[in-house]
Amino acid sequence: MTRSEAMTLGVVIERRTSNHPWQDHFWLPAGVIVGAPPTARWRLLAEGDGWQRFHAATLELVLHRSETEAYRVNLSNETPVLYVVLRPDEREVENDIAVHMVTASPFEAQDYLDSGEEIVEPVEMPPGIIAWVQGYIDRHHVDERFLKRKRRPHNPDGGAFAPEPRVMPKGTGIG
Repeated sequence: MTRSEAMTLGVVIERRTSNHPWQDHFWLPAGVIVGAPPTARWRLLAEGDGWQRFHAATLELVLHRSETEAYRVNLSNETPVLYVVLRPDEREVENDIAVHMVTASPFEAQDYLDSGEEIVEPVEMPPGIIAWVQGYIDRHHVDERFLKRKRRPHNPDGGAFAPEPRVMPKGTGIG
């Protein structure tokens, strides 16, 4: 039984013109293309007044058996999403951003948000991917029984958390 499964996705990101005095544009993930071909260079897909959409990368969305609870949480939302992680990339001459990864796990996405270095944004999960993720959950999810920690009775005379007995130095008149 495999521990993970993968699906190839093209990642579409959008460059929008900004009115900010210190930044002339910003980047946002705009969607995914199921089964997209590999791309070595960014490919312009569409453009309009103040925006451009690019097929920026082709990556694998990998599902792991240990993450099925996170996928269940995602699919329980009104609109399931994929999370796209973008990173600044100074090596890119035209585009100062690179697609780092795509995930269906909100928990993994939160880990990247905590760093503050990356752009992490959700894009709507296409119906075919929803069905694929649900099938993966159905095949691999195992509910873990909640085990409440048993409390140990308090022992004031010792134990792991009991304070060390205090010994007063001789000649202090105490003890």
